[in-house]
Amino acid sequence: MARSSAYPLFLISSILFISHIYASQVEAKPPVVKGLSYSFYSKTCPKLESIVRKHLKKVFKDDNGQAPALLRIFFHDCFVQGCDGSLLLDGSPSERDQPANGGIRTEALQTIDDIRAIIHKECGRIVSCADITVLAARDSVFLTGGPDYAVPLGRRDGLSFSTSGTSDLPKPFNTTGVTLDAFAAKNFDVTDVVALSGAHTFGRAHCGTFFNRLSPLDPNMDKTLAKQLQSTCPDANSGNTANLDIRTPTVFDNKYYLDLMNRQGVFTSDQDLLNDKRTKGLVNAFALNQTLFFEKFVDATIKLSQLDVLTGNQGEIRGKCNVVNARKSLLTSVVEEVVQLVDQF
Repeated sequence: MARSSAYPLFLISSILFISHIYASQVEAKPPVVKGLSYSFYSKTCPKLESIVRKHLKKVFKDDNGQAPALLRIFFHDCFVQGCDGSLLLDGSPSERDQPANGGIRTEALQTIDDIRAIIHKECGRIVSCADITVLAARDSVFLTGGPDYAVPLGRRDGLSFSTSGTSDLPKPFNTTGVTLDAFAAKNFDVTDVVALSGAHTFGRAHCGTFFNRLSPLDPNMDKTLAKQLQSTCPDANSGNTANLDIRTPTVFDNKYYLDLMNRQGVFTSDQDLLNDKRTKGLVNAFALNQTLFFEKFVDATIKLSQLDVLTGNQGEIRGKCNVVNARKSLLTSVVEEVVQLVDQF
């Protein structure tokens, strides 16, 4: 009887929390960083976004696992050294070779460069790999059931990468306090963190990223899920993977938050969001209101997409996404870009 009476109380408190979010966070969309624009390529490459979306529709038809892979590449690129395409670069070792970037899919990296080749053939070398990465992430969300939204463009590609910077990436083993601190260092607030965590509503994870919850068994994990994961992952070094969202693992929706409410989050960093008083209300609110989740996810993603971007004459436009342009061709590159711009007007 006590349990049944508690649910209406929870529902009322959650509705009040949602109302508070709407009332207290009615604010303008994230400001656009100087040098970026929502219409950056409207004259020089008007078919850009349709090209990206058309290609990804074909890719996802054969391999829908690339959608979460592309979103992860976007996040891991932007969180380290800004959204400059540094994660795409080859190196000995590169950013991709660091432990925090384990499991980055080579197929998704190839997809980004395939799109780059199509776009450069259509418009010339005026669109950066960094911008293509952002657009691919946006369409990965939309084409799997998530919101459609505009993103500011005009990023330039970086000339280097940072292996040490990968240590700043939030880890799946982190408690909420540590996660919030990692994001706060880059000016993200609590709502941003809980919304961006919703990216785990699709995709898969390797055993080593959550085995800490299986041995010893985390009492905060649903017992049925624990048994399933223990069967999938006999040890931390297993090459097997598990769905991050047990309800709709290939759909971008708000079911991730329902997982958390039922103690069915996979990562420590996910499930602990329900245990921390700073984030619990947001988890409940997003579980009840998918529209609210989408709205806050879009705001946080646009904010993320503008971290420490290179614009104007900074960086370069790479001829291939995995390597910087040869230095001897820089002058030629600039001249070619100017000619392309002139030809478009």
